[in-house]
Amino acid sequence: MKKPLLLAMAMVLGVTASAYAANPFSDVPAGHWAYDSVNKLAAAGVVDGYGDAAFGGDKLMTRYEMAQIVAKAMAKGADVDKLAAEFADELDTLGVRVANLEKKTDNVKITGNIRAHYASYKNAAKRNGSYGSKLRTRLFVNGQLNEDWTYTGRIENIQNFRNNTGDEKTDFNWAFVNGKIGGVNVRAGRTWIYLGDGNIYDENMDGVVLSYGKDVKLEAVYGKPTGTNDKFGWNYESLIGASLSGNIDKLNLSAGYYRFGADGDNPYTDSKGNLKHVHGQKLEDNNIWYVGANYSFGKANLGASYYYTDLDNNSDEDGYSVQLSYGKARPNKVGSFGLVAQYMDLPAGVAVAHTMNGDYPFAWSNENPSVGFEGYKLAGYYTVAKNMVAGVEWFDLDPDDNQDDYKTLWTQLIITF
Repeated sequence: MKKPLLLAMAMVLGVTASAYAANPFSDVPAGHWAYDSVNKLAAAGVVDGYGDAAFGGDKLMTRYEMAQIVAKAMAKGADVDKLAAEFADELDTLGVRVANLEKKTDNVKITGNIRAHYASYKNAAKRNGSYGSKLRTRLFVNGQLNEDWTYTGRIENIQNFRNNTGDEKTDFNWAFVNGKIGGVNVRAGRTWIYLGDGNIYDENMDGVVLSYGKDVKLEAVYGKPTGTNDKFGWNYESLIGASLSGNIDKLNLSAGYYRFGADGDNPYTDSKGNLKHVHGQKLEDNNIWYVGANYSFGKANLGASYYYTDLDNNSDEDGYSVQLSYGKARPNKVGSFGLVAQYMDLPAGVAVAHTMNGDYPFAWSNENPSVGFEGYKLAGYYTVAKNMVAGVEWFDLDPDDNQDDYKTLWTQLIITF
């Protein structure tokens, strides 16, 4: 770096060298002609040395290094007018490169969370009880495509502590763009959908979600539900539907319709046509209607929703859910907490992929396309440290086919970063 360039860079920062500690670098002694300028720039965080604590003043500086120094100097409060005048020729060449460096710094962000849980289960198939313990790690990649569009990806890894066979999978299970076309918000790709307060569906979908409005919001979904075959026993090939919601002061009202289309095939037979297990009945299209209301008063919220399905089954065609919650465990506020109580009476076919952590009779049997259930959930959550939230959930659900109750004790710790 030339002597006038270094001195001028230090000058435009507008601070004195005497305010900083001596000997910032091993190869810049106190008697060196650039000592004061190097000291000032290093203390201000504008220039860095190498790993061996050397400044390397005799080395040639690349255009990238120059761009970084100029950008850091501006960020530290350097007089832009004086800087521009002093380095008019250099900045004319490096201006675009500096702007790109500053922009790219915030262009992509990575966040994530870790959830460790232990659960104890008991039902007809697990009369002596069963347990599960897993560690789930999620990384979110968020990129700014332009002023109106963003990209989100999610990488998920689940380690099963009970059956640690080394075959745990890492899935790239979110990949979608989000933006606006006119006044319509568009989310498209492999994305999440949350239907009917989570009582209908809380899983991923390959497709598109369109929404319009704020106080009165219209939302439409179209695509293919993913991950439900192995996890929940359904074999739906398509999903289409819409919902309308709006706010009246502290009251939120919503209504929606969703059609889960079946492919008509039986996914649970082997190559000879024999059933692998009790899943095996041919699935029909499932039309679900719902209406809901939520009212907030202080820290509490009371919600109620009604559901109807035309799926051919031996249980009722309609059902409901009532939920009361108080407070919320906020990751950034230590000591905050939330309590939840919910009662559900849902017919077969409504809970395609329910949001709850509790075990429930979602699978079909040979006699029924699905099994409905009723019962309750009690839960509490508490922020034990910043970005660390612990939770306990209890579920007691009675299936419609007179099996033993499905009971689940779920405990978890979620760490966000």
